Amino acid sequence: MKRLFVSVDLDGLADAVRAVQDRFEGASGLRFTDPEQAHVTLKFLGDTESDRIDELLAELEAAVDDAGVAPFEARFGGLGVFPSMEYVSVVWFGVREGAGAAELTALHEAIEGRTVAMGFEPEDHEFTPHVTLARMDHAGGKALVQEVVRSTDPDVGSLAVDEIRLTESVLGPDGPTYRNIESISLP
Repeated sequence: MKRLFVSVDLDGLADAVRAVQDRFEGASGLRFTDPEQAHVTLKFLGDTESDRIDELLAELEAAVDDAGVAPFEARFGGLGVFPSMEYVSVVWFGVREGAGAAELTALHEAIEGRTVAMGFEPEDHEFTPHVTLARMDHAGGKALVQEVVRSTDPDVGSLAVDEIRLTESVLGPDGPTYRNIESISLP
């Protein structure tokens, strides 16, 4: 059994991600993600039998073809929270409008269609292309988080997106570590 997700990884942007995280320094209750593992999750698959991986990879290749998305440039920036400013659970930065959001959404929708047909759970919320910066364990630093999100619009950088990755998430005492199982190139 492997805990899997499909992603676009932000290779080479770790320093920029770290710089955005630094804006939240001192926010009590905020647990930062590893900037070296920054990614946009296109589909969280969860626990998956190892013997389904070959079928899954074939369906992901078909989904990439279905989406018809050629390699593209994505620009990352801005800040947001889930589920709301009143109840902050996740702090994230997004994809600039017109700078990769449509392509990431097309990839997500094609992957969602193929994986749900395989029996994976459908998403229970609308897809918002984003990169998780931190999770809020308690509301101690909520006011600082709200202030930074409202008052700043960081530019995280650009990335040439030419593949998606099937990734395994291994949970450990210091948080998850990710292992690339397979990369699938965009046509």
